[in-house]
This record gives sequence, structure tokens and C-alpha cells, in this order.
Amino acid sequence: MSDTNKPIAHFNVYDLSKRWGLAPKTLDRWRQRGIGPRFLKIGGHVVYRREDIDAYEEAHLKSITEKDMGVAL
Repeated sequence: MSDTNKPIAHFNVYDLSKRWGLAPKTLDRWRQRGIGPRFLKIGGHVVYRREDIDAYEEAHLKSITEKDMGVAL
């Protein structure tokens, strides 16, 4: 399948808030502060592209918490 025929997966605020276990208002605040994944605003509606959600999750993937960095394992 070529890129032009590839289905585009979008999440609305409620879909993403459910996926991440956050309140929709949290995502609203993040957008206002420039935090969180890139988004589109189309016709007054905010949507997130799947590829931007995946990129944001990948960029925030951790193998250890910051508070544990000083603890001997």
C-alpha cells in the first residue's frame, strides 16, 4: 500500500485521555503550555495523529525513574 492510500489514524482528546489514563482537561492544559504530542486543530476540533502519539511516547520512554538514579541497585 502506498503512503497516499495508507489509512490515517487519529485520536481525539477523549481517546487519548482514555489511553493514557488522564482527564481530558489535562491534555487541554498541556496543549496550552506546549506540552504533549503534536496535534491538529481542524474545524475547531483537536485531534492527534497516531504517529505523533507514538513519537511522544517513545521520547518519554524510561527504564528507570529519576528519583531512583541515586540508589545503588
